Amino acid sequence: MQGYGEDEAKVLARLHRVEGQVHAIAQMVEDDKYCIDVLTQIAAANSGLKSVALLLLDDHLNHCVRQASAQGGEVADEKLAEASAAIGRLVRS
Repeated sequence: MQGYGEDEAKVLARLHRVEGQVHAIAQMVEDDKYCIDVLTQIAAANSGLKSVALLLLDDHLNHCVRQASAQGGEVADEKLAEASAAIGRLVRS
């Protein structure tokens, strides 16, 4: 089971909301809507994705990393390195 197993419904609901936002953005472009309005909706979709990413990261730390930490050794080192890299990608995005 993945770390987000307990939050799967919440993750999927947020992703479906973002999916709807992206579809609406495409429709706005097709309808030639004002560029600032399109940019505002893009910012909202980005915020929604970041929200999902933070939820997944929190679940990863509290499940996968915690479990690996209890095992110790190379497994713990690997999970900590994965988490650090994921945080770095989120910060750069």
